[in-house]
Amino acid sequence: MTGAALTLARLGVTPTGSGYRSGRQRQALVSGGGTRKEPRVTTAIEVRAIRRGVLVGGMALVFSQFAFGMVFGLAARDSGFSLLEAVAMSALAYSGAAQFAAAGLIAQGVPWAGIVVLTALLNARHLLYSASLAPWFASAPRRVRAVAAHGLTDEVYALTLPAFGTLRRLDLPSYAIAVALTLPTWIIATAAGFLGGELLPDPRVLGLDVVFPAVMAALAVVLITDRRALIAAVAGATIGLAVALLVEPSVGVMAGGLVGPLVAMLAPGSSTDRDARLASDGMPG
Repeated sequence: MTGAALTLARLGVTPTGSGYRSGRQRQALVSGGGTRKEPRVTTAIEVRAIRRGVLVGGMALVFSQFAFGMVFGLAARDSGFSLLEAVAMSALAYSGAAQFAAAGLIAQGVPWAGIVVLTALLNARHLLYSASLAPWFASAPRRVRAVAAHGLTDEVYALTLPAFGTLRRLDLPSYAIAVALTLPTWIIATAAGFLGGELLPDPRVLGLDVVFPAVMAALAVVLITDRRALIAAVAGATIGLAVALLVEPSVGVMAGGLVGPLVAMLAPGSSTDRDARLASDGMPG
């Protein structure tokens, strides 16, 4: 929910056909006094270091993701799924929390229309992620964008956006590294959990339930580049946690992801914040 909040907070910088610009920069361009930010010139060593950072960050998530993927595999089996159905769901839907929700609803005999609506709401944050990444992928072929969209998750977004910002351009190898670490892990873990998940201890016993949110929180910090992003993160996390404790986690995710950015949009954003965001993000255009 924090990642979604940070994405909407960036609405302080408006999109154009070739990227994002602040109000001050747009005025300068109109008057002829502005300059176009070009992609950063980086050495091969710098690029490798950035990709290595994506790799290290992704590896920190693998163990926790594998554990919870196994939990899903076991939950899918208990809900009446076959092994093929469980693995196919992880490969084709690949939506984490929405898969858990769908498996539980299917087991309860909820009509498909209700399942589709709930899972769509749980995954609505991906519309924000996609909108945020769209300028980077603008020049990529449609088939590349389609494959990238399928692999897009909270983890992939948090791992790759800082890399793009540092390079000031799309870097498909960085994106591929993030997807390669997360998607196969989830699929393999689903099969493992289905076949023998009951033999493993609860992930909470091993402390893996703490690893995943801790790493995601660390990745989210990288996305906080100005006051509005900070407000969105704090408001989204606070509201999401409160609603999750009072109602249930899935509702908390939706509440934090929607209300957090709205609070940030109402907060005043200084031109200094916007210029700093442009300098640090290096959005194309």
